[in-house]
Amino acid sequence: MSESVHATNGSAAAVDDDGAGETADVDAAGVDADGTTTGADPTEPYTFDDVSVVMGTYNEEEAIGTVLEDVDRVTDGAAEVVCVDGSSDRTPEIAREHGATVIEQEPQGYGVAVREAILAPDRPVVVTTDCDDTYPMEALPEFLAEINDGADVVSGDRLYHGADAMPAFNRLGNHAFAALASLLMGARVHDTTTGMRAYRREVVEDIGWTENTGLSAELLIRPLMRGHDVRERPIAYADRLGETKLDPIGGGAAIAKSIVTVCLEERLRRF
Repeated sequence: MSESVHATNGSAAAVDDDGAGETADVDAAGVDADGTTTGADPTEPYTFDDVSVVMGTYNEEEAIGTVLEDVDRVTDGAAEVVCVDGSSDRTPEIAREHGATVIEQEPQGYGVAVREAILAPDRPVVVTTDCDDTYPMEALPEFLAEINDGADVVSGDRLYHGADAMPAFNRLGNHAFAALASLLMGARVHDTTTGMRAYRREVVEDIGWTENTGLSAELLIRPLMRGHDVRERPIAYADRLGETKLDPIGGGAAIAKSIVTVCLEERLRRF
């Protein structure tokens, strides 16, 4: 992965698996097993008691239990979980059985659900993920360590390791989205549509989110173009449990449109 890169009004640092990067050197600060950082800052570091893991859920009864069990195991039950749900199956029931807070919502699309999810909790660190068991909850300590090291946003890069579990057409599309966003922003990013990211609460509260299908790209582009410390970290990507809900053609077109729209809006707001 490349070294740190810089946008006109921000920077996105690419962090290798060992934590090394031009603007992110987590190991130098010392990372505990629970994701806290020691010796880097005199202030109290965040722990999983300060973390909300949030997701939009829609008919994911096959996977939701596994995802919530993984969150509970990795965070020792300390992280709060919030699901914004529009399901017609047992997804909300299973989520409640695992201790999650479930906010029921009429199905209105990915972005509407996730926007509600990121704004609902009040803990200082918000982590987004998907409910299909494709993302590694084992990466949560590393994401929290990056936040404690000063990052405003930590973005999981699925494509770094190849994302072999991802359908080839989707993988090609995600590379194309990253290339398009990089061109329009003037900063190299590697995975604009990942669903696993960590945010400082003030970032998600201070920005007005407008996109639906393309929200995942917007959640990366706006913070980066507004000068926030955004870091990409390689993550594994697994086969999903259950059927995909996204139309690769229609969804891909909507994402590309969102990338162009958001990049242009962010450039115009500087004037």
